[in-house]
Amino acid sequence: MADVPSGKQPEPGPFARAVSDQIRLALTRHRVSGNQLAARIERSQSYMSVRLRNEASFTANDVDEICLALGEDLEGILRAAVRAARAEREAR
Repeated sequence: MADVPSGKQPEPGPFARAVSDQIRLALTRHRVSGNQLAARIERSQSYMSVRLRNEASFTANDVDEICLALGEDLEGILRAAVRAARAEREAR
């Protein structure tokens, strides 16, 4: 199992939440469950579900591994997340 952050993590901000949103959309597109994704990238079901619920942020390594596991374009996921985070900040 890969090393994962431990201890108290800061609350996810707009960009981290947008990344999680994009990952959930990718899961839907590929008809893959969070549990299946966790197994594919060798993370626990708990680790994955906490991040998909925006209770903690995905790491950069997580996002890279998730994109590889799902055949998603990393740059596309990140660009969409940047756009969504900007829109959220501008709406404040």
